[in-house]
Amino acid sequence: MSDNVFDKKPSECRYSFVQHKECEFFPCHETAHPEDFNCLFCYCPLYALGSKCGGNCQWLENGVKDCSACMAPHGRGSYEYIMSKFPQLSAIARRNR
Repeated sequence: MSDNVFDKKPSECRYSFVQHKECEFFPCHETAHPEDFNCLFCYCPLYALGSKCGGNCQWLENGVKDCSACMAPHGRGSYEYIMSKFPQLSAIARRNR
């Protein structure tokens, strides 16, 4: 494996997986594998995509998006998944500039 960070896949780099085990809410979602729980996206950047986020969201009667059953941003491969959605997030930002 190369020592150059630019030659590595994100899954091979430490920046793509973070655990904050001292957090009062760790893990903030139920999981059978807390050792694989990624805290990097504590507040999911995909919230703005609504139902197009690709996660397991529900909509409450008051219109609030409920992500409590979603693990999309919290797995070991979540960095790559979140980054794959960046063009959609960027399009929202362009519309709202």
